[in-house]
Amino acid sequence: MPHLHIAEFNEIEFPSQLEGVYFNFIAQNINHKEEKLISVKVDKDEFFLLVKNEDGKSLLKSDKLTRPASIFNVHKALLSYAKLSNMTALSSNVPQNQKNVHLEKVTALKDINYFATNFPKNKNIRIEVGFGSGRHLLHQAINNPDTMFIGIEIHHPSIEQVLKQITIKNIENLLILNYDARLFMELVPSNIVEKIYVHFPVPWDKKPHRRVISTSFIEEARRVLNLGGTLELRTDSENYYAYSYETFIAFNKTTLHINKNRDIAVTSKYEDRWKKMEKNIYDLTMINDEESKELNLEGGFEFSKVNISSDDILKFHKETQKFESGFIHFERTYMLKDGVMIRLSMGSFDKPEHLYVIVKGERAFYYPALPLKSKSNLLAHQFLDRIFHG
Repeated sequence: MPHLHIAEFNEIEFPSQLEGVYFNFIAQNINHKEEKLISVKVDKDEFFLLVKNEDGKSLLKSDKLTRPASIFNVHKALLSYAKLSNMTALSSNVPQNQKNVHLEKVTALKDINYFATNFPKNKNIRIEVGFGSGRHLLHQAINNPDTMFIGIEIHHPSIEQVLKQITIKNIENLLILNYDARLFMELVPSNIVEKIYVHFPVPWDKKPHRRVISTSFIEEARRVLNLGGTLELRTDSENYYAYSYETFIAFNKTTLHINKNRDIAVTSKYEDRWKKMEKNIYDLTMINDEESKELNLEGGFEFSKVNISSDDILKFHKETQKFESGFIHFERTYMLKDGVMIRLSMGSFDKPEHLYVIVKGERAFYYPALPLKSKSNLLAHQFLDRIFHG
């Protein structure tokens, strides 16, 4: 992760701007005085920089929760703040040079709001969850030019590697998203996806609730797949294969194809290594046999009047409140110049969304972006609105 180690943190006046980087406000963590968040806007990206004071030194980096997909905008924000505040960097891993020439004109990288408001429907759709090096995803996109591919990944170096290849090879039927695939599935329209690839997901043997394959993920896959569409799991983990089989077969009606050590057209470098080690590879393919109802998500994320005080809101720190199908956890609290801010996790238990809410007097709003418009998030918002309304 890009960062600057600095001898001493210098606070600037807010708002300020330098060379197209806008610094909007600063938030002080109430329970951890060594932590601050700086609101930044670069181009269309709005996010936080995180300041942490440790052992007499300060660390300036991007906030993991709001970090944009464009790593270059993070670099620009870090360097601009250091320059504007006259801070001395003790060490840095932020490059001073310009963007990689192959990434300057990238249009394939989209944010979640693009898919929420403008989901592509004019072509056959295939989705790959966790594309890693992108070998399989790029191969499929190149060899199926009439199909629109959506690659989902949370590892930034993998994203940049694939974006570079998209530019070099002039691939026009591939979109990239940096997001939780389990949440993304909730906004995909029904009956429009031809294939979903889940190749070599992290097994999460010690944290099974983090696995991609789950009852809720399969339910969403069945909804978004067209008639005859497939969800294809490929794994080297016997535990993950066994767990997935049990999860699939628990449905009242399902069609599964199982293969062991099946050859496919393109493999990852890890799969090549596993084959040399004579490690087994398992394929489990679900075929969708039914059409689903159209997706209907009603409601929004506006708050009604806030009737409780800022002091009462700050007391929610570390508190968890549950409702019938989900929860809200108040992770951290921050003081602003003219209000308070809360970091939340909310939604369903197995795939919560993490975000910030700002409260200024009787007004509350999400920042820097709204939650994903999903069933679980809409229900969680309604619950939170009732808490604030008193």
